[in-house]
Amino acid sequence: MGLLVALLSAALPYSLELTALRRLPARVVGVLQSLEPAAAGMAGLLLLHERLSTLQWLAVGLVTAASVGAVAVHTSGHARAQQGDDHR
Repeated sequence: MGLLVALLSAALPYSLELTALRRLPARVVGVLQSLEPAAAGMAGLLLLHERLSTLQWLAVGLVTAASVGAVAVHTSGHARAQQGDDHR
């Protein structure tokens, strides 16, 4: 049972992250990994009925907002770059 827990909690996520790094841009992988605390907070709330403090939820919200901001800035910059290419 201990071996199964070790495999599922460490080896499997690590191998999936390495696979993602090979297939996705590093920026996308970084944003997805930055959302792990938010997912852990939600899993703790829903599955384990744990409560986070207001400050902890604020921190999760700020990390999530930063991730959304990073994607939005990258997307709008990419769209502007393509528009510039279309006008040439």
